[in-house]
Amino acid sequence: MTPQNEKHSKPYSDVERAADNTATGTVRRLIFSPLTRRILAINILALAIPVGGLLYVGPYRDGLIETELEALRMQTDIFAGALGEGAIQTEPSGRQILNIAHARDMIRRLTAAASVRARLYLNSGGLIADSRHLGEQGRLVRVLSLPPPPDDLTAFRRLASMIDWMFDTMHARTDLETYYESQQQTISDYPETRLALAGEVTGVARQDGSGGYVLSVAMPVQRYRQVIGVIMLSQSGSEIQEAVRNVRYVVLQVFTGALIITVLLSLYLAGTIARPVHRLAEAAIRVRQGIGGEVVEIPDMTKRGDEIGDLSGSLRDMTNALYQRIDAIGRFAADVSHEIKNPLTSLRSAVETAARIDDPAQQQRLMTIILDDVQRLDRLISDISDYSRLDAELVGELREPIDVGEMLRMLGEIHQTSAENIGTSVKIQIETEAGADLQIAALESRLAQVFRNIIGNAVSFSPPGGIIRLNIARENNFVTIRCSDEGTGIPKGKLAAIFDRFYSERPPGEKFGTHSGLGLSISKQIIEAHNGTICAENRMDEDGHIIGATFIVRLPVR
Repeated sequence: MTPQNEKHSKPYSDVERAADNTATGTVRRLIFSPLTRRILAINILALAIPVGGLLYVGPYRDGLIETELEALRMQTDIFAGALGEGAIQTEPSGRQILNIAHARDMIRRLTAAASVRARLYLNSGGLIADSRHLGEQGRLVRVLSLPPPPDDLTAFRRLASMIDWMFDTMHARTDLETYYESQQQTISDYPETRLALAGEVTGVARQDGSGGYVLSVAMPVQRYRQVIGVIMLSQSGSEIQEAVRNVRYVVLQVFTGALIITVLLSLYLAGTIARPVHRLAEAAIRVRQGIGGEVVEIPDMTKRGDEIGDLSGSLRDMTNALYQRIDAIGRFAADVSHEIKNPLTSLRSAVETAARIDDPAQQQRLMTIILDDVQRLDRLISDISDYSRLDAELVGELREPIDVGEMLRMLGEIHQTSAENIGTSVKIQIETEAGADLQIAALESRLAQVFRNIIGNAVSFSPPGGIIRLNIARENNFVTIRCSDEGTGIPKGKLAAIFDRFYSERPPGEKFGTHSGLGLSISKQIIEAHNGTICAENRMDEDGHIIGATFIVRLPVR
């Protein structure tokens, strides 16, 4: 096996599978998605933690042991009272003696209806009566309880038994002694019988060696405060184990039902999240694969009214914006190709012609044409480059507070100085609303580019001696700038078209190709990026004749 094969033979991780699926443009189709598995794991864990606490019934078990010991004390008290009254005889000398035969009969009758074992010890220490032994000493019959018939364990019962064994092993009481029973029992074999001989009643719980319990209580048998013997009652703790087992069984039944409901609800919840996300992911992949071809629509889930609906709406808006941007790029590329082709065609024709003629004057005119075309191409490429990177700058750069009035006064002074230097008689007048807050948040360089372009257009269209008026005022939450000139105005039906790319409407006498036609289009893009508006209108006299144009820019205040 080659190293390459060894590499591919290794199992993929989730990350590697996701990377492969992204590269191939597919979405994983799994019975249980990773999101579904996480929801199931969290919900099941949240359910299992309290159930695990309920299955630990140690305090409940200890309470049952104390209750059973208390009940056994009451039974032992009854046995001791009955033996003290019925099995003790008084001799003529006044000495109290125990009638052993009568005591055995009483013990047998008292234990016949009770699930306890009774043992009677004399003061001397010997065992004289045991409810498990019938007959007299030497001819005893031992009575043993038969074990219950084995249960036909179902799968659920087997599971419950395993859980019982696990919890009993984990939380077994290590403070209990193991019960033992010698062949020749005496009163000294058990601490409770020794204490009872001294007049103290004691109950003891022990382990039986097989996971069960043995409970025993010893009490003195006395009459007129004279201790004649000790009676000890003991019983198995099987009822305690059964009670604990039943509690766990009920908890497991409830847990099983809750687990089924939790799994179903988790699958439903995961489905309401994972399936829509899966559909959105598939649609996004189709969009990526179909760019330039079929238009793919993102599923509309906005009626859900939740985060998935919000995601669907955002993806739809993003996809629509993407398609619009793709269309805009396509139109822009077509426009650029058309605009560049014109000077290139002229340039090629001039170069080919210059190579075939020998007249120096004609060659000089052709070289002038070539130079003009090269300058036009350079200007066009510069404007196209500026236009193409405009989006990134408008989104990425931080806006700063700008006083529009101060900026326009400075631009007006610069244009006025330039006009005087080149001998132009156009005047610029600036009117600012007194006391108005004219601050906005903007990119100063780009905003200055807009107003330089607007003022430059006004200057180029103004007649000699014309006046350009800049009016800056506060209107509600907007700063409004009006730039009015006294030129020829804007042709009818072209008030909106002048903001299109490569549209060029130049004043008479201006050299062709001086402008690229992108200035107002760039200005509109910059103003709209600042959440403002730009429009144009013609100025009319009383007779309805055009006497100039006005550009109106509205920008929101800071």
